[in-house]
Amino acid sequence: MRLRSGALAASCLLVQALGAGLFLRGFFPAPVRSRSLRGAAPIPPPEPPPSGSSSNWTKVPSPLFKRTVIMLIDALRDDFVFGSKGEQFMPYTTQLIEKGTSHSFVAEAKPPTVTMPRIKALTTGSIPGFIDVIMNLNSPALLEDNLIWQAKAAGKRIIFYGDDTWVRLFPKQFVEYDGTTSFFVSDYTEVDNNVTRHLDKVLKREDWDLLILHYLGLDHIGHLSGPNSILIGPKLSEMDGIIKKIHTSLLSKEEGEKALPPLLVVCGDHGMSETGSHGGSSEGEVRTPLLLISSAFNKRSGPQKPPELVQQTDLAVTLALGLGLPISRNSVGKLLLPVVQQKTMREQLRYLHLNGFQLSRLLQENVPAYEKDPGFEQFKMAEKSHGNWIKLYLEGNTSETLVNLGKKVLKQYLEALKTLSSSLSKQVAQYDMYSMIVGTVIVLEVLLLLLLSTPKALSSKAQLEVPLSPLCSLLFYLLCLMLCAVHVVVCTSMESSCYFCSLSWITAIGVIMLVSGLLCVILSTVENGFVNPKQPAKNPAASTSSWSEFDVLILAGTIGHVSSLGASSFVEEEHQTWYFLVNTLCLALCQEICRHYFLATEGDLPLLSAAKPGSEETKGASSHHRKDVDLFQDDLKMGKVSSTEDISGSGKWMALATPWVILICCRLLRSLNQTGVQWAHRPDLGHWLTSSEHKAELSLLAAVSLVMIFILVQRRCSLVSKIAMALGLLGVYSYRAAIGNVEFPWQRDSKDISKGIIEARFVYIFVLGIIFTGTKDLLKSQVLSADTKTKFTGLWEIYSGLVLLAALLLRPHNLPVLVFCLLFQAMMMKYVWKPLEFDAAQVTIMHYWFGQAFFFFQGNSNSIASVDVSAGFVGLENYVEIPAIFLTGFATYSGPLLWAIHLLCCLSSEVHRNPAAVGHGCFCYALLRSIPVAVYIILVTALRYHLFIWSVFSPKLLYEGVHVLITAGVCIFFTAMDQNHLRRVQD
Repeated sequence: MRLRSGALAASCLLVQALGAGLFLRGFFPAPVRSRSLRGAAPIPPPEPPPSGSSSNWTKVPSPLFKRTVIMLIDALRDDFVFGSKGEQFMPYTTQLIEKGTSHSFVAEAKPPTVTMPRIKALTTGSIPGFIDVIMNLNSPALLEDNLIWQAKAAGKRIIFYGDDTWVRLFPKQFVEYDGTTSFFVSDYTEVDNNVTRHLDKVLKREDWDLLILHYLGLDHIGHLSGPNSILIGPKLSEMDGIIKKIHTSLLSKEEGEKALPPLLVVCGDHGMSETGSHGGSSEGEVRTPLLLISSAFNKRSGPQKPPELVQQTDLAVTLALGLGLPISRNSVGKLLLPVVQQKTMREQLRYLHLNGFQLSRLLQENVPAYEKDPGFEQFKMAEKSHGNWIKLYLEGNTSETLVNLGKKVLKQYLEALKTLSSSLSKQVAQYDMYSMIVGTVIVLEVLLLLLLSTPKALSSKAQLEVPLSPLCSLLFYLLCLMLCAVHVVVCTSMESSCYFCSLSWITAIGVIMLVSGLLCVILSTVENGFVNPKQPAKNPAASTSSWSEFDVLILAGTIGHVSSLGASSFVEEEHQTWYFLVNTLCLALCQEICRHYFLATEGDLPLLSAAKPGSEETKGASSHHRKDVDLFQDDLKMGKVSSTEDISGSGKWMALATPWVILICCRLLRSLNQTGVQWAHRPDLGHWLTSSEHKAELSLLAAVSLVMIFILVQRRCSLVSKIAMALGLLGVYSYRAAIGNVEFPWQRDSKDISKGIIEARFVYIFVLGIIFTGTKDLLKSQVLSADTKTKFTGLWEIYSGLVLLAALLLRPHNLPVLVFCLLFQAMMMKYVWKPLEFDAAQVTIMHYWFGQAFFFFQGNSNSIASVDVSAGFVGLENYVEIPAIFLTGFATYSGPLLWAIHLLCCLSSEVHRNPAAVGHGCFCYALLRSIPVAVYIILVTALRYHLFIWSVFSPKLLYEGVHVLITAGVCIFFTAMDQNHLRRVQD
């Protein structure tokens, strides 16, 4: 079957996306779980006292608190409470910490630091899987043992107000609830008022035992304007007032009762980074305050000590024992001892023994060699010492020996709990290796097919024969039968769950046939191309590739980047790799320009004609570089391309200045957003601009940037699109002014801040209008006539519409990134790519490199925390899943997407010189994306037990998977636009 190179590339990327998805499903497995069912009765630990005595230790301990209020403030960083902001904006909370009856901790959350996995950790005590980042958008019901279920089973009445993630995780568990959507980040007022409005009534009532409040406003402010926003202070003051209201109400109720005291828990699910987002593993994201306030505790006195660092999973076991509930079976947390220090030594040891028994049992169920685990050995030793202590206690011994032995046992239990918790945290997941292997095989097969097809795909016809006869061969059926047999054996012998085995037989057989078919096509391609070539090249000059210094550079850069992905530091600081490559590219371009304009002699031009083959035998040669040289010579004869002598003197100097201008601008862009990990905490120009003191400077910069965007984009648009673009950019500024990011000179009152929904939708209308106009021109050029000019105009108008959309979604301090993107493209197009006659492959690689660099220039990184979630809610009144995902994805990948669409515009304008340019560009773009994905999948498989696998390598893997899917869509668009080449081939 004959396929165009672009169609082959798009098809291969779609299949590779399937393989990457299967690998991701196997790589992000379910965490360790107890084999017992959630509904099973709790198993009491064995009694350690000596024989002949009896006790009530097999019973669940009585509760320590009558009522509990959990106030969870989303994105509450530890320094918001324990730092200067806490002293300034939360005076009542600070007083409770310093002099009140409270215990304060810094709770460390494990990545991914997003809401749904953190709620799971707080209620189950387990460490959620990394795939919960994706599940965070649509949280299913929590099926494992958890604190909420245990409280409900014990007859406790639970009331909840706040983030509706709780309602989805715990359906039918609350006697009363009022959920609010957590994804509409533009709202930071009503979302909290909807929780607080219930407080006055519910605090006066007696018909509840557990009250859970989840406040979202602080998190939304962080997404909108970061941790240094002027809105943070008032929001913290609001939270402090709510803490005071709840605490005073609980105290007033307690005065007239002799029952158990109440407990107030103030905590955060995660923190926020310096940009206001979260999901990664920086200190600001993983450290949250944890306050336990109750009259059961002693008043704080003496010098203030820094809060103790604990794990977020420790809260679940502490609350379970405090409420008189069984510990969740999958909990890896350990008891916070200060909470029970007011109890007798016997009760304290009982609590620690319960916790230790639960952890040791979970270890037994998940670690085959559990008896050799240091934590298990320490627990057994502490349990033995505990038995000796009980023997003395039951004998009525009250000497100092009993006290010292009790302290020794206490210390042994604490050490055992710490070691057990650490061991279980390291055993947090079991990989689904079968699914990973199948996905890896598909990805590698696609990459190998692309590499083998490269010579013919980049030929002058940009077409190749894909052999389908092997799909009817005996080898194909034998492979299918063999792989089906392997599938049956693996799925029937595996003890752990496997995603690929859980698929229906029809789906599994389809994947097996795909793997077999790809392998047969690869073998046939190898045989036809290398073993038994049908048409061996007769002209050595045509069959030998001519590699220039520039070709070697871009090849070395691509290989170097892929090789760097095996080191965690290079993954964290990948932006440095792309900055280096782009800077090196600019220096190489400077050399090429000097050689072309200033060092070339009149005799150099005829040398190019010597490379032109003189016979028809070489028309199908694999060297696309020589083919472009031939076309260049033809264009010179026809007058389509100007020679070096036709370029004006000013044009030559502008061409020479272009790489240096780009180098200077890149240095400015690096200062705009500090990204990565090592230097992300350092102040940058973006932080300076977004601070409240520099709102006027940000407003001026945004206005100038929008004007520059219009100047750079409008030159190739129709009159209607120019007007729409101007009005749309005005709407962008109006939207940012409406939500308070920038200001109009005549409007400085912050009271006028709104959600900007009308302004954003105003811009959306013009975006859709411009894209519709471009689509109409494209259809006209594709269906009615093969007019290259109409097609190019249509492509440019679609590109302009996407630029307008990017201007709306990017934060105002990032608008200069968009300006420099357009400036680089304009200068390179006019002074470098066209005059120097770079071939389609070289232009594609340069576009790809710049696209990757601009991905990081706009503040992105390989951490999930850099994803700007607020972009997904621009112009939306409520959370709508599909538009929110699309807008967030486009805002995140706007750099690579805009460079990819500009590549299509650039290559489409060159079809008179090279009809196969679009196909070549599409194929090269797919190959550039396919290579790093395949290599990275192999690397993360080999490094799956690396210390930083979850904090560094896993987020990058998610980014790679999404990028493959987006690139597949781009290649499909390229293929649809490659109709002009098809017509020329048919002619």
